[in-house]
Order: sequence, then C-alpha cells, then structure tokens
Amino acid sequence: MPFLVLKKRSIIMFLVIILSVTSASIWLLVNNDAVTVFSEDTKGEVREIHMVTGEFKSKLPNGKEIESYRWDPGTIFVHQGEKVNLVISGVNGAEHPFSIEGTDIKGIVKKGEDTVVPLHFKKEGVYRLICHTHLEKEQNGPMIAYIVVD
Repeated sequence: MPFLVLKKRSIIMFLVIILSVTSASIWLLVNNDAVTVFSEDTKGEVREIHMVTGEFKSKLPNGKEIESYRWDPGTIFVHQGEKVNLVISGVNGAEHPFSIEGTDIKGIVKKGEDTVVPLHFKKEGVYRLICHTHLEKEQNGPMIAYIVVD
C-alpha cells in the first residue's frame, strides 16, 4: 500500500505559494485600474516589458537533482501594431539563445546582462519565445514563453 510522505518544509512552501497567489489575486481585483499598462494610447512611445530567466531546482528522494528553466513571466500581452521593447534579464543559466516563432527575431540572453528585443507585431496571434538550449525535458525545458498579440 503506497503512502504519501509530506515533509514540514514542503507543506510550508506550499502554504507560502498559496498565500502569495491569493494575495496577488486579491490585489489585482481591488486595484482594477492596474490594467492601464495595456492602454493603446501610447502616443508614439515604446512600452517596456521586463522578463527574466528563471530556474527551478529540486532533489529527489534518491538524491538526484532535477531542474527546469523558464521565462518569467511566461506570457506577455501586446496589442497589434504596438511598439514594445522586451527587456530580458539573464538571471539563471549561462546563456539562452532564443528565437520568436513566426518571426526573424533571434538573440542570446546572457547571465548578468539585459537583452533588449524590439517588438512590433503587425499580425494577431500567439508567438512562442523559444530557448534553444532548453528545448526538451531532457535539456531542463521546455523553456518557452508566449507572446499574445491582439
């Protein structure tokens, strides 16, 4: 008969995550004027969206370490025709060569540096930001973010 063993640290971490998500959700509901960041009235200005490279690590019961890389936030929203500078800060991992699917945009994010990616989508859709170092689970991925253009 299989048993589920929960450690005190795991329970505390779970509660911290739940409290963080709940607090953020309540804050967003109360501060509904925060949506102004998506305003189409940019008056020719270029909006900046910041993103970071992140890494999750854990140790299995047998001692083996597992890890996964992510873009954070994992989804960004851009209006069709809007001019945006995506500023990606390299926090975890030495470097992340990337491309944006459906475009000619390519680059590399290096640890400790900011990479500025100018975006100006003329067509609605969902575009994937793909790290070529972390494509599959075997490479600690997939490291993919989504750019939603409406």
